[in-house]
Amino acid sequence: MGAILLLESRAEELRALLSTKASGLDYCLPDDGEDAVARCDIWLGEPDRAVSLLTAGHRPALLQSTWAGFKPLLAAGLPQNYRLSRAVGVFGQPIAQYILAHLLAHEQRLFALQEQQQRQEWDRHLSGLLTGKTLLIVGAGDIGAEVAAMLRSFGVTLYGIVNTPPALSGFARVSGIDALAHDVAQADYMVNLLPDTPNLYNADLFACMKPSTVFINVGRGTSVVDDDLVAALRARKLARAVLDVFRQEPLPPEHPFWLTPRLTLTPHIAGPMVPTLMADLFLDNLQRYSQGAALRGEVDFSREY
Repeated sequence: MGAILLLESRAEELRALLSTKASGLDYCLPDDGEDAVARCDIWLGEPDRAVSLLTAGHRPALLQSTWAGFKPLLAAGLPQNYRLSRAVGVFGQPIAQYILAHLLAHEQRLFALQEQQQRQEWDRHLSGLLTGKTLLIVGAGDIGAEVAAMLRSFGVTLYGIVNTPPALSGFARVSGIDALAHDVAQADYMVNLLPDTPNLYNADLFACMKPSTVFINVGRGTSVVDDDLVAALRARKLARAVLDVFRQEPLPPEHPFWLTPRLTLTPHIAGPMVPTLMADLFLDNLQRYSQGAALRGEVDFSREY
């Protein structure tokens, strides 16, 4: 086994962790030069950083992505004659806690209470509970399952949408994408976890929601038709939206989202890479690779994504 190339913005942090967990491995960075990169047959890092090396003719034997997605690696002309594993089991907890924070903030009326405080008002309007609420997870895969596991203890009824509906434990119903408009009409909360699904959330779909529904997008910004969401919030066709991903990042200062009522924006922070979990996944897959076994999160290039 050759050296390991770290293609990560947090490469030094990962190298320190990996050196502690598995001594004796040799790590390189792209800045170490062409010769160093050439002797690395294992890559660990972000797909968009790997693209430039693949384009330049470098090839790994194994690439462990630190993203859940890997779309940049599917671009036309890029090689696919290597083993690729996406990051699995490392984003579920951060994303679940992000979603839970916003669900509780809405139920406990934290925004309204803050406004009351600023107005020096004493209004003992009672807060709500998650118990008995219905939450629809659109994209109920690995991350969706972890989100669902955390929320079950709050007494939430869970619906799931996936491309090929399997039986998922803990969900009251799991449907295909063709049932989205129907299921959205039943949901108190809707969470998007899908990969790139352009313009899925448009005026027609927002019109199916209850005016009390809260929409949370931690999937991809391209899934939302921006103008349609702004119009729906202004017309009170849904109660609130929380967006962590956008078509353009950073969000331009002239974008209408900044001034849209009942819209919470966060700067793509819902699912940070947790170095400890990433290091454990990589070392597990490294052992599997050396044994010729299947990898956790291994990508089949012959499938459509």
